[in-house]
Amino acid sequence: MKQSKSTDAVLVSSYLKGEESALSILITRHKQRIYSFIYSKVFDRDVAEDVFQDTFIKVINSLKRGKYNEEGKFLPWVMRIAHNLVIDHFRKNNRMPKFENNSDFNIFSVLSDNTLNAEKGMIKEQVESDVRRLIEELPDDQKEVLMMRIYRDMSFKEISEQTGVSINTALGRMRYALINLRKVIDKHNIVLTN
Repeated sequence: MKQSKSTDAVLVSSYLKGEESALSILITRHKQRIYSFIYSKVFDRDVAEDVFQDTFIKVINSLKRGKYNEEGKFLPWVMRIAHNLVIDHFRKNNRMPKFENNSDFNIFSVLSDNTLNAEKGMIKEQVESDVRRLIEELPDDQKEVLMMRIYRDMSFKEISEQTGVSINTALGRMRYALINLRKVIDKHNIVLTN
């Protein structure tokens, strides 16, 4: 079987064994689709070229560090890397406004915009993913109250009844959850955009 007819998985395996030409075949095979995807988001040929190159630099580095697993298919994995780099491009170039860090800051207001264009939709999806990851780092009692309040739209009275704690305790847990989220956001310099 010729290399050019090999599956993506076989080519990845060959590349990992030191066969550089296997990566070249993979890039050639998927170049048009990945480039078109990037261009459809940034609408600028130079930026699309840069993001495309950055995508394959990241692919090569990830493969060499063993960060690729066979569970997912190669193309969707590369597309996700390209997707994340497009979002990084928009963030770096301040194409989207950043939230000011003040006492009225509410990270969940990011999630309520109903009039999204493609760019905002991609960024909203990434922000939601980032927020879910941050929530997972909270202590269980804070996470529980926050999930009930934000994602299930429960009142503090309902939360109190369901968890068996006082309303004040539920309010306190929510307050600490938000304080802890802010600390993690500041510590990791995470930029949540809308």
